Amino acid sequence: MQIGIIGDIHGAWDERDTAFFNASGYDALLFVGDFARVVNSRPVAQRLARLTLPAWAIPGNHDATTLPQLIAEIRGRRWATRWGAIGMRRRVARLEADLGPVTLGGFSRHALAADLGLIIARPHAMGGNRLYFRPYLKHAFNVSSFADSRDRLCALIDTAPRDLIVLAHNGPAGLGDAPTDPFGCDFDPTLGDFGDPDLRDALAHARATGHRVRAVIAGHMHHQSKHSGAWRRTWARQDDTLYINAARVPRIEQGGGRRHHVCLSLEDISVRAETVWIDDAGRTIERLPLGES
Repeated sequence: MQIGIIGDIHGAWDERDTAFFNASGYDALLFVGDFARVVNSRPVAQRLARLTLPAWAIPGNHDATTLPQLIAEIRGRRWATRWGAIGMRRRVARLEADLGPVTLGGFSRHALAADLGLIIARPHAMGGNRLYFRPYLKHAFNVSSFADSRDRLCALIDTAPRDLIVLAHNGPAGLGDAPTDPFGCDFDPTLGDFGDPDLRDALAHARATGHRVRAVIAGHMHHQSKHSGAWRRTWARQDDTLYINAARVPRIEQGGGRRHHVCLSLEDISVRAETVWIDDAGRTIERLPLGES
């Protein structure tokens, strides 16, 4: 099957994107979250609701949050994060309704095919140095630590088919600690590997229990550093798993003339991916291979 992967949108989605993907022939679409430019994801979600393909999404740290809440999380202000979490479940429910046929997941298991499961990881992930949005995660999922999150993901894996794809907002720890690594921290290099440890441990559990993790799809850490201008590696292959960071921001360039997504192709014994650029008429401009296993 072929799956279209759309990285952090941050407001960059219009009717041309909807028309292209509806006619694309993809078997499914996966969205890594961060629909909002900063906050308020609802306008983009309402445009995504016009999609006719099977589609799944995970909310990012910019989705269903408020600006004061996001700032409090970034700065680690405990009392302010508790205050900001008030109403977050309601905001997530509105986002889910706005997305219409696009399934919004988080700590959830789904079926991409009869023998291919989709695990949607911890929602609203924001980096591996601490558990962000803890008050909301505790209230909504009874998750208050990385260990709680790992255990919840492992329980989902235990009831899933052998073959899995994992959809996350931020990627797992273990893929490098340099700013140019897929999930290395670029805005503060001293933070090193900024991947999520709970996701890393859940993936190790999947392999230990006989599952075949075909691909892990994530974003969050933008392809180009805002601080140094350096470009990061956007994929890695480890333990027979293809890892993809799809967060090309902005995903629409040249006034709409270049639009980014990733094509993931799965066969029985191989997984390969390509970066795909299309123009505003839906014509393919460029295809660049990311990795094959």
